[in-house]
Parts: sequence; structure tokens; C-alpha cells
Amino acid sequence: MGGSGSADLGGNVAIVTGGARGIGRDIVLRLAAAGCRVAINCNASVSEAAELADRLAAGGSEAIVLPGSIADPATAPMLAERTLERFGRIDILVNNAGITRDTTMRRMTDEQFGEVVETNLIGTHRVTKAVLEPMCERGHGRIVSISSFVGQLGNYGQANYAATKGGLIAWTKTLAYEVARNGVTVNCVCPGFIDTDMLRGVPEHVLERLLARIPLGRFGDPDEIARGVVYLVRDGGYITGTCLNINGGLYM
Repeated sequence: MGGSGSADLGGNVAIVTGGARGIGRDIVLRLAAAGCRVAINCNASVSEAAELADRLAAGGSEAIVLPGSIADPATAPMLAERTLERFGRIDILVNNAGITRDTTMRRMTDEQFGEVVETNLIGTHRVTKAVLEPMCERGHGRIVSISSFVGQLGNYGQANYAATKGGLIAWTKTLAYEVARNGVTVNCVCPGFIDTDMLRGVPEHVLERLLARIPLGRFGDPDEIARGVVYLVRDGGYITGTCLNINGGLYM
């Protein structure tokens, strides 16, 4: 994680779904550096989440690990209940968890389409709904969902993923209208191609083609997405229903 952050969200409590690896991990680190106590949700990456929580504890930050797939209807209420039991409040939700099942539409099965919708869109909806009541009752909340440039521009072989990420943008705008009067802001961040394990698994010749599409001529760093999230939750009190594009100019 670049930079040390500052403890300017002290006392706030954040839930980060998919917080053990990649972009989610950097979001957890940035929020903790800013003073948040963090509930780290993960699915398969339980050991990585535990290591991350230990790292935060060693640095004086408080964190808990809450395993569970957001595609499971039982996970959303568990996340809210366990976070409230431990910390007594929920100020911030970062909807980062998501999956891909990439293939062309001509080959895509209903199952491949449905799995991505169930996690990326319906799972995100469930988790958000579970934390809305506590936020609205307190008259304050920050919800940030990680969408993607794919939901704005489209991308070959990702019709299911694009549908969910585009859906998140429309969902964000609608929810922002509904809860603004309760002091809750709802925004999304749309990353471009980010240097994560997923991208590093792409063949070199494909990476070269992807890089050629980016006006700034490089892939993004996960910490750049994390800093965008912190900006929205810390400084974005007058920002709601919008998308923060962090994509190197890939989509303008």
C-alpha cells in the first residue's frame, strides 16, 4: 500500500466484501490507516483474510474476519449482525466482492450467466439492504460499490460481467435517491485494468494489447482504487449517485 494514510475516519466501522485479496485488500488497508475498524468479508481466501487482520492488529487497528459467499442469502444478515455485535455500528460498506465466468455469448450457459448475477448484483443488493437500516437510523452512512469500466464500455467475452457491473451503476443511482434524506451517500468506483493476480495470469501478448488501449500507457495499481474509495467515504459528503472512473483514460 502506498502512503501511510491518516487517522481521519477514527471510530468509523467499515465492512469490505471480498476484502482478503486484490483491490479489496488495499481498500481494507487504506480504511484501517484512516482510522476505521474493519470487518473483512471473504469467501475462499480465509487464510489471507486472517493474515491481513493480524497485520492490522500488529499496527494497532481492529479487524474481524467474516467468511461467507455473498451469493449465499445467509451471508448478508450475518455480516451486519456480527459487525454490530463486535463494533456497535456500521458507517461504511464497500461492495467489492465479485466473480467472473468469461466466455462469448454464443457459448455462455444460463448457469454461467446466473452465477455472476447472483454474486455481483443480487449478493451486493442483499449485503447493502442488510446494513441500510442501521445507517438510516443513525442518519449517516457511506456505501461504495466497485463496478468496472466493463459496465460502461463493454468487453469481449464478458456479457454476464458487463450486465452486472452496468446494473450496479443504475442500482447505485436509484438507491442514492432513496436514502439521501437519511444522510447516506451511495456511489461506485469503476476501475480500468488493475495490476492484480487476475491480470498477471493473462498471457503476455494479450497484456500488450490491453496496455495499448490505455491512454495513460499503464495498468492501474490497486491502491489507486483504494484511495478513490477513501476519498468518497471521507471527503465525499456532497457526492452521491455518481461513478468515480479510475481507468487511465480507457473510458471517458
